[in-house]
Amino acid sequence: LRLILRGELGAGEAFVAGEWSSDDLVGALRLFLRATGARGVESPITRLALAGARRRHRAAANSVEGSARNIHAHYDLGNAFYALFLDPDTLAYSCAYFPTPTAPLADAQRAKLDRLCALLALGPDDHLLEIGCGWGGMAIHAARTRGCRVTAVTVSHEQHALARARVAAAGLAERVDVQLRDYRALTGQFTKLVSIEMLEAVGYEYLPTYFAIAGRLLAPGGRFALQTITMPDDRFERYRRGVDWMQAYVFPGSLIPSLGAIERAAAAGGLRVDARDDIGPHYAPTLAAWRARFVAALPTVTAQGFPAAFVRTWLLYLAFSEAAFAERTLADHQLLLTRA
Repeated sequence: LRLILRGELGAGEAFVAGEWSSDDLVGALRLFLRATGARGVESPITRLALAGARRRHRAAANSVEGSARNIHAHYDLGNAFYALFLDPDTLAYSCAYFPTPTAPLADAQRAKLDRLCALLALGPDDHLLEIGCGWGGMAIHAARTRGCRVTAVTVSHEQHALARARVAAAGLAERVDVQLRDYRALTGQFTKLVSIEMLEAVGYEYLPTYFAIAGRLLAPGGRFALQTITMPDDRFERYRRGVDWMQAYVFPGSLIPSLGAIERAAAAGGLRVDARDDIGPHYAPTLAAWRARFVAALPTVTAQGFPAAFVRTWLLYLAFSEAAFAERTLADHQLLLTRA
C-alpha cells in the first residue's frame, strides 16, 4: 500500500517500519532498479501523495543556514558512529579506488587520494584548498605525501574537531589548517582546489554560486580536482524536480548533479572540464565493505543509543547505494577543471 501511494519513498518507509525485508537486500533492490529503469514508481496518486515531501525538500535548500542544518543532520551523528564502518586510517566517506579486487579498504582509499593528488599535479610549492574536508583524510594525505600547504573547510562541528585532532596527531599542524567555515565565506586564491563528494550537498540552485566561488579562488594556471557522484543527464531533469527516499531521510537538501549540469555551472563560473574519469564501478565494493562493517558493529550502534528505525534506515541506505552502483544507474566522476 505504501508503494502504491508513495512510490519509492513509500517502499523505503515500509522497510524502516519493518513491513518487509529480504535475506538479500542488495539483490532485491537491484531487481527493483532493473524493473523501474531506476526511475522509481510514479503515478498521479504518488505525485499528489508526495506533494508534502517535495515542499519539505524545497524548504531544506542549502542556504548558509540551511546547509549547516543539513550537514548537522547527517555528519554530526557522532565521530564514534562513523568510526564503526569507515577505515580507521583515512576515515574517507567517499568512493575508494581498488587497485586489485582484493585490496583492503584502507589501501583503496589511499589509492583514490593518490589519483586525486596526481590529477592536481600537487607539489610542495602548492597551497591546496579542500572544500568539504570530512575528517581530514585528504588534507593529511596531501600534506604528508606531497609536502604542500592545505587549507581545509567543513561546516560539521564533529568533523572539524576530529580533523584538527588528527592533523595535530600527524604532526602536520604547521602545514594543514582545518577551518569551520562555509565555502561561501572563503577568500584569497589557491594554486590547487579539491572537493571530494561534497558537490552533492550543494543543491541545484547553488551550483552556479559554488563554481563561481571556485573560479574566483583558483589562481591562474591552477587545477581543481572534483570527485562527485553523478546522475545520467537523461534522468536528471525529472530527478531534480522530485524528492526520493534518500533525500527525505538520509541526506536532507542533497541533489546528485549530472555532468551536463556541472559543465554548464562550471562554464558560467569561468571553469572548464578538461578531463573526466568514472570510478563508479569501485563504489559498489566500497559500499559493500562499509555495509559489512556496519552490520558487524550493530550491537555497538545500538549501544550508542540509535533506535531500530535508525538502524533500518542505514541498512537500506547502504544497500540501496550499493545496488545503484552495482547496476551502474549512478556514476562517480573524478573531474579536472581549469580556468577557461
